[in-house]
Amino acid sequence: MTALRVLRSEWSKFWSVRSSWITLALSVTVLAVIGALASAAYTPDTGGGNAPPLADGAVGLALTGTTFAALGVGVLGVLFSAGEYSTGMIRSTLAAVPKRLPVLWSKSLVYGVVATVVTAAGALAAFQLGGLTLKDADIALSLGDEGVPRALAGAGIYLGLVGMWGVALGALLRSIAGGIAALTGTLLIVPGLASLLPDSVADALTPLLPSKAGEALTALEHSAGLLSPDAGLAALVGWVAVTLAAAGLRLTRTDA
Repeated sequence: MTALRVLRSEWSKFWSVRSSWITLALSVTVLAVIGALASAAYTPDTGGGNAPPLADGAVGLALTGTTFAALGVGVLGVLFSAGEYSTGMIRSTLAAVPKRLPVLWSKSLVYGVVATVVTAAGALAAFQLGGLTLKDADIALSLGDEGVPRALAGAGIYLGLVGMWGVALGALLRSIAGGIAALTGTLLIVPGLASLLPDSVADALTPLLPSKAGEALTALEHSAGLLSPDAGLAALVGWVAVTLAAAGLRLTRTDA
């Protein structure tokens, strides 16, 4: 069993389950539709409650749905790995790949690449659709403006890494409910709880959280409370790497 064949096996597993492409399609649709609606609802006279910082302009509006897309992509990642434990299929998988670890790496790589490419396309669609209603607005931007391609690609990279993190959580916890709870709690609840900590601790901890690191990847300009794009990427990769390492350790040392 070669590495390429394990990759092909995980690719087949992903696309042969109806919930995979349906959930992925819904996540991308949410990203594009919410971004387009936010752009259409923008009113320069009042700024509206949905207006992003001027520096982010049309990109900030186009990526309004990133949080919702991250939940969909992350949950699908959990299902992709933990689902095998709930059905018992993991025993057949590990019987075919007795070294075990190639299964985890292949599953993460397959889903990470798919989620990155598809959601980056969704972010581009949201930006282009939003641009149709922001032609004459003061925050209008074009795809050729400095930082715009990086921010849109950053959205895809962020969502792809969240998907890989979901796969790692599912493999580590071996529970669909547990993996989803850990993912949604870290993305949505922990940032709010961090604000209750002393300012010195919150200021140091909050930028390292996955959701804030994702904001650093998609921001056009660096702002207070956010890491630089490179540091944000490093933080996200760190979350994925540590969780995958823990999942790999459990996979090799305990029975499925």
